[in-house]
This record gives sequence, C-alpha cells and structure tokens, in this order.
Amino acid sequence: MPKTEKIHYLKEYQPPAYRVSHVDMDADLRPGACTISTSLYMEPAPGTRQKEPVFLDGTDLQPEEILLDGKKVPRNEYRLSRQGLTLENPPGRPFVLKTKVTIEPEKNSDLMGLYRTGGVWCTQCEPEGFRRITFMLDRPDNMATYRVRLEADREMAPVLLSNGNLVEKADLEKNRHHAIWEDPHPKPTYLFAMVGGKLEMIRDEFITKSGKNVELAIYCEPGKKKKCAYAMGALKRAMKWDEKRFGREYDLETFNVVAVSDFNFGAMENKSLNIFNDKYILADPDSATDMDYYNIERIVAHEYFHNWTGNRITCRDWFQLCLKEGLTVYRDQEFTSDMRSRATKRISDARNLMAFQFAEDKGPLAHPPRPDRYVQINNLYTSTVYEKGAEIVRMLATLLGEEQFARGMELYFRRHDGQATTIESWIKVFQDSSGRDLSQFARWYVQAGTPEVFASGFWDENSNTYMLHLKQVNKPTPGQDSKLPLCIPLKFALLNARGKEMTIEKVSGGTVEGDVIILDKSEIELVFSGIGQRPVLSLLRQFSAPIALANGQTREEKIFLATHDGDPFNRWQAGQDMAMEMMTRAIRNNRDYCQNDVDELAAAIRNTLKSRHHDDEFKALTLLLPSEKAIAMALREDINPGQIHELRQKLQILISRKLQDMLLEILERPRITTGHSQNIKQVQERSLRNRCLMLLVAQNEKSMIRMARKQYENCDNMSDRMGALGAMVMGSHENSLPLLEDFRQKYKDDPLVHDKYLALVAQIPDRICLDKITEIYESRDFPLTNPNRVRALIGGFAAGNPAQFTRRDGAGFELVARVIGDIDPINPQVAASLLEAFGPFG
Repeated sequence: MPKTEKIHYLKEYQPPAYRVSHVDMDADLRPGACTISTSLYMEPAPGTRQKEPVFLDGTDLQPEEILLDGKKVPRNEYRLSRQGLTLENPPGRPFVLKTKVTIEPEKNSDLMGLYRTGGVWCTQCEPEGFRRITFMLDRPDNMATYRVRLEADREMAPVLLSNGNLVEKADLEKNRHHAIWEDPHPKPTYLFAMVGGKLEMIRDEFITKSGKNVELAIYCEPGKKKKCAYAMGALKRAMKWDEKRFGREYDLETFNVVAVSDFNFGAMENKSLNIFNDKYILADPDSATDMDYYNIERIVAHEYFHNWTGNRITCRDWFQLCLKEGLTVYRDQEFTSDMRSRATKRISDARNLMAFQFAEDKGPLAHPPRPDRYVQINNLYTSTVYEKGAEIVRMLATLLGEEQFARGMELYFRRHDGQATTIESWIKVFQDSSGRDLSQFARWYVQAGTPEVFASGFWDENSNTYMLHLKQVNKPTPGQDSKLPLCIPLKFALLNARGKEMTIEKVSGGTVEGDVIILDKSEIELVFSGIGQRPVLSLLRQFSAPIALANGQTREEKIFLATHDGDPFNRWQAGQDMAMEMMTRAIRNNRDYCQNDVDELAAAIRNTLKSRHHDDEFKALTLLLPSEKAIAMALREDINPGQIHELRQKLQILISRKLQDMLLEILERPRITTGHSQNIKQVQERSLRNRCLMLLVAQNEKSMIRMARKQYENCDNMSDRMGALGAMVMGSHENSLPLLEDFRQKYKDDPLVHDKYLALVAQIPDRICLDKITEIYESRDFPLTNPNRVRALIGGFAAGNPAQFTRRDGAGFELVARVIGDIDPINPQVAASLLEAFGPFG
C-alpha cells in the first residue's frame, strides 16, 4: 500500500520539551565529504517531566560521535531513525550535546541544506534544510545564538562566511585556513547560513542614523563583480528607507550578500548573510532589462527588510508564515512605490494578485493566509500567504490610518523583538495601540477564498440623495463550507460630470471614515445626502481590498471612469473591464467584435495617452489587454485557450490600427536621453515605447516588422533589444526565428541572458514552439540541475503559453509531465513548482 503522508495541524502545536539556547559549530569543508561538529547547549522547558526523551531532527546524516557533557552516550540510550536522533534518558537539567556527522554536499541535488555548486559550498535552510547539516531542533520557535567555525582549503575556498560578525580568521597548516563568525542575535535554524568558495566581491559602507558604520559586501562568482553595483545601491537605499519609514536601524557590524547560480528561490534572508539567486543581483545595461533592475531592487529590499520582520521577530511555527512574509511583502511594495511610481506599482501588484492569487482561491487547493493544516511545508509558499498576506496588512493600514498604523508597528517591534510569535499576537498589538476591536478583521487570516462584493447605486433627484447598496458574498472553499462576513475597507469617491470628487455632507446606514466605506456586514445600504447631481461611483480605489467587485455599472459609466477617474487604479481597471467584457462576449457568443465597442475602448485609451497627468508607465499599462489567464478565469467554464489567444490577439490588432497614428508618434518622439540608465523617467519612457512597438508589430505588416528589426539591431540596451524581439515573437513569430537565433548566438556564454532566450522560445504562439522546446530540452548541454534554466524554458512554457501548453493533441501536457518526472528525483521543489501550471487549464 502507498505510504500516507502525515498531516500537520495548527491545533496540535506544542512547544519543545527542551530548547537549544546556543550552538557551537565547526564545519570542516572538503570535497566529497564534509564533517560537521556541533555542540548544542540545551535546557528543559519549565514543566518538562524528568528525563523526558529529546528528539532532534536529522536527515541524510552519517553520525560519527554523540557526546553528552563530554561523555560518549551509550548505544542503548539513543535511537536513530530516518527523521533524526532521539535521546532516551536526557538529564533533567541543562546539558551540552555534541555530535559529529559526515555529509556529502556534492550529492545534494535538491539544493536544501549544505550543497556545493560551481565549486562553492552554500546553504539553504528554509524551511527544513538545517536538519540536513546536523542534528538540531529544526523548528522556528527555537531561537539560539550561534558561533560558527569554518575551515577549508585556502585555494579552494578563500572566502568563508556565516551569520553575524567575523571574530577571528587565521591560516593553518597544509594550505588550510579558518574563519569564526559569531551571531549575538538569537535566531531559528531556518535563518542559519554558511558559504565557502572562490568568490569575488565589491565593498561599500553604510552609516546608520545613530552614526554606526556598517561594512557591506556583495560576493559573486569570479568575473561578475562589475554587475553587482546596482544591487549594492539598492541595498543602501533600502537601509536608509527602513530607518526613515519604520525607524529600523541595522543591528550588526557587517551585512553580506552572496550570489550563486544554482539556487531554488529568488533569495533568502539569513541573518546578516543573504544568499541570492544571481539572477536577482547581477545586472548591467548590456545584459539586464528594466524589469531585471526592478526585480533586483525589490528583492534586495525585501530580504533586507526581513532583518526586522522575520529575523528579529520571527514566526512561532510554519502556520504563521504570512506573519513574516505578508508583512515584508507589504514593506517592499511600499519601498518600491516610494522609489518609483506609486500608482503603477499598485496596479502591477493588483494585476498579479488577480492573476495568480485569485486563481488559487478558485481552485481545489484554496487555503487561508494562515492555514490550519499542511502535509508538506513547501506547499505553504503560495501567493495567498505572500501577496494576499500583504494585502491584509495594507487593509489594516487603511482601516487604522497612517498615524495609528505607525504606532502599532512601533509597538510590535518593541513588544516582540527577539521572539517567535503568532498572528494573534500581531492583531493584539494593533488592538492595544488603537483601542479598536479587530476580531472581525482577523477573519481575513483564517478564511479562504476571494470575497465578492456587489454594488448598486441609485440617485434620487428629488431628495438629492444617493443610495448605495453593498453586499458581500464569501463562497465555500475546500474545508470551509460556510463563512462569516469580513471587515472590508472600500476606498471610494462620488464623481461629478467633470470627473471631480463631490463633497459629501452626510452619510447614514453604515460606517464611512473619510474616503473609506467599511463593509462589515453581509449587506449594508448607505444614504449620501446633499448630492445635487447624478454621481458616478468610483469604488475600490487604490485596490483597497483583495475582492472581486461587481458594481453593475453601465458601459457609459465605465467609459467615463476610464477617461476621467483621478484614481489611477480605477481608471486602469475601467479600461480592463471594457476590454474583458468585449472579449468574453465575443467568445461566449462566438462572434466578432462590435466596431462601436472597439472605437470606444480605443478612444478611452487615446485620451489617457494624450494626458499630461499620467506617467509613461501608466500609459503603457493602459495599452495592455487582460491576460489570457484572466480571460479564462472570467469565463469560468467552456475554456478554449486557443480561441482565447486568437480573440485577444485580434483585439490587439484592432486597437493597434485605431491608435496607429498616436503609437507611431510616440515612437518618433526624441528620447529623453540616449543610453541606458535607471532614471525613472527614462525607464517609463522605454516601457511605453516598447508597449507601442508590441501593438504595432501585432499587425504583422512589413513596415512594422522593419521597425522592430531596426530597433533590435541598433539599440544600445537590453530593454529595447528584448522589447523588439518580444514584439516579433508574439506578433510576427514566423519572422522572429532568425532574430531569435542571432540573439542566442550573441549571448550563449551569458547564462542569465540565455534564460531570456529560453523564455522567448517558450512563448512562441505557434505549434513550432513545442518542437523547439523539445529540441533544447533534449540537447546534451541543457542542465537539469539548474533551476533557472528549467524555469525559463519549461516553466515559461507551462505558465506563459496557455494556447500551446493546452494543445488539443495533449503534447504540451505530455512534455511538461515528462520534465516533472525527470526533475523530481533531482530537485522535488522545482518539480512541484512546475505542477502548479496544470491548475488553471488542467
């Protein structure tokens, strides 16, 4: 019979009977086998029964020695299993347990624990990698201080790093050396890190607001350090911003970042030693696009912000994962909004949430941000935990207001510094600081699903009142058949005929605080007095809650909002609603687009393109139609991805022809400046120009193809080169193949740029796509062990090319299933991530 995996339940949480207060580790790094000697300073928790057994996690370890207070533990007093080590008769007092184990990092292909890649020893311990290094209480609620000694060959590993501050380094006999690192801040095992290898680095420093000098360093593989400069600048910007916005000062003498080419995640926030997938560190104008720079800045900031929201204050157990991740995502979103464009950042985040997290909520694996059970911890790293978790923090900030939210955050840092805590403690902080009952709001953490809010309004000319009826529906999800009403903050405005916000004299029937309606019942009816003309409702401004809004507005009202709404999100959303309505109607009725509808949508877009009140990046977003995945979610049933692709492409062509004069005019304007910089105006300009080019090339006309080819050949930066090549692949794929091959040849020796080539091949909207992917995958030099290559080619195909992935002959499904089978024995995490693509169309 197949083995049934254990289900872990939140209600079964128990603190450990013994805790580890300090760890002394000696890591002897050698090719083949490494020896890890560890002393755990342990003590029984209050109430622990005399000589209650101690269990320590340990996987794939070869024990060489087990000592208790310096004496060998008799064989009949401990038990080894596949899960770890059990001491049958520990003393009922503090004691030191020393173990020596042997591990083989070169054989660790799933990149968890200590592994070796490209000659570099590297660790990844979140969530349960530490148990593959040594025996330990490998759980977040055990926080210990660490002293780590690393020893290695001087030539093989001149760089030896771990958490905390460097306290000693010295040369040894036989061409070996050691380094000792000490971390004074207690941390859980998942934040442990060590690195040993031949690495280059760049150095800098940061002076904190209290005048402390912090040494900064970014390490990378030899020959790549020139590409680390932007990441260093991003780190310093993040440190300064966190001091100003949240009052958080860095707390150690050094902060190190290591970039490696084989890494399962984007990055990891280990205390003072962040380890990154080099995709999110390395950049220069010849190899990185504006999106690459954006992601580097965002992810560097995210991992740094974890120093306080995740490291200094961590989660008690993995059920509380959204406590550290949701809050830190919110913080990195706010940072990016301040560094770049707040309006377009908000739209981008909302767009991603609606595409990915809303899809999770509709599927069989829907779960709340704070789940009450799991089988595999890795399954908790979802958009619901991260992005919806961030939206809950944002709603809390909206409900409380800026000043009360800031007071609550300060109390959170003060009350829980150095602790492993829970969602309940997080909510209590804000209740205590604001005096507000947040028990209903806390339901957001424990109820799954996307709430639907239905809105309908009526203006009474005789009484000068506007009545707004709001209803929330929380549909059943797996394991949650019935739901209670949530507390939903809805930012709003009533707009007059000129698009200006109307003054509201009085409101009754519900709670309205400033520009926020608080929907805290199943239904409410608000009556606004003193409304002297028919208003147009602008609801869910700034995407103030992660809900699906059905407001029953007429097409005329949507056109009005898409043309006049001063809230960028709602202005953009109104245009998206118009386009979505057109595409879903055409698909359901199996008929062509109405010319009048196309004209109205194009006119609304033209109005925004002409506006001086919106930046170029916002204008680029208005040119972007709803994704094929979003259309499929709106249809809900009878989904035909091939038909969706064709009809979406047809609408792009129609809009392109209607706006051709303006699109060409934008492309012909003199640029702000030549060359490539991350000046925000220049980035936004490139974004708009490349979106215009994408639309024009969709027409597949010779003049437009020549324009794209000219940009590809003559541009001086990767953003414009990829913009031209992407436009050719998506709009004129039969003409793009020679350019794709040229691109491959140009950048075949740069792995990160080669990933861009793989991702473009994966998105060719033609049957040839599958043949080319298969050819690449089956070639000798395709590295199954590198997560970046696999995600670019196979992940890019499965998630980004639904029409070909879901081909009627089943070949797309078969290829991805085959790859998953090939990769699962090598790296189960990468295999599991590929499986997610089967959800929306499976």
